[in-house]
Amino acid sequence: MSTDSTTADTDGTDTVTNRSEIVFAYDAEDTNPNGNPLSANDKPRIDETTGAAVVTDVRLKRYLRDQLDDDGFGVYIQNPTKSDADAVLDRDDLFTQVTGLEEDDLGDMSGSEAADAFLMNATDARYFGATCSFSSNFQSELGEGFPGQFIGPVQFSHARSLNTVVQKSESKQLSTVVSSGGDAEQGTFATDNRLQYAFIPFHGIVNEVGADDTLLSESDVERLDTLLWRAVKNQTLTRSKMGHQPRLYLRVEYETDAFHIGTLDDGIELTGDVPDTELRNITDVVLGIDDLLTDLSEYSDHIATVKVTADRHLTVEANDETGGLDHLVSALEDAVGDDMVDEVDPYA
Repeated sequence: MSTDSTTADTDGTDTVTNRSEIVFAYDAEDTNPNGNPLSANDKPRIDETTGAAVVTDVRLKRYLRDQLDDDGFGVYIQNPTKSDADAVLDRDDLFTQVTGLEEDDLGDMSGSEAADAFLMNATDARYFGATCSFSSNFQSELGEGFPGQFIGPVQFSHARSLNTVVQKSESKQLSTVVSSGGDAEQGTFATDNRLQYAFIPFHGIVNEVGADDTLLSESDVERLDTLLWRAVKNQTLTRSKMGHQPRLYLRVEYETDAFHIGTLDDGIELTGDVPDTELRNITDVVLGIDDLLTDLSEYSDHIATVKVTADRHLTVEANDETGGLDHLVSALEDAVGDDMVDEVDPYA
């Protein structure tokens, strides 16, 4: 995948015309998939009724933004922990940094031209949108034609694990001691909260209507076929996030305008013999996809292509048989047609 350009094609030849629907699943072993900073000790988010782990779309988008940044693409909503700047930049400075435009340059262009320059360089804004609130002086230079908000055409729902999760009983007590000068020391204590195991599927939509507003291109959409996979692989190499692995990626691109099946993730379920509270790693997981295949088969006339990849350790059950990626691809081909399934290399 080329990462030497941060601009979108705006001449109309690369315009997104088809809607896409995404199912992306990863698992989290002996880790905290999404802590709640408002809770004590950043406890994992867990649905109190079902016992399923909850991961927000914001958590997933942070992984994606950080991966885009690492790939050399311009990112507007930056991660302060990854920034090289000595101080956190305000929104005026972020706009200047991501576009390369100084305040004096803005007076020579219209607000819509400034918006195009912003979107061409702020790759995360093309995907997820952005709220642009600037200082009054900077806003006046931008002009009235610059929108205050861009609605992102790529959106993900909150994810809930397919299994009821179990919190690790051997959580560790962490302590930090920091010198405050002289011989004085101050210490803090926190509990390291982790889950035994969670299998987490996300559902996403690429909206071709909103894509026109943010200049999202076909190249941007195709980048998702590797971006989500690599983001979870690469952006979880920290002490608190180690244990994440991408397991399944599926992008259904439709050929009919303003149509998608919807909630494709509802078509996958855990079908193995291991009780969900006893799952500990991917070898315990069998992922049933019969309902997904039924949906795809029923609406195959609306489908242009199915992009798919899966981890080599994932076991898939389809049509009363189990297997790996080859079995998954074969089952998808039976559902929508041999020439409509494209196996992608997540590291290309």
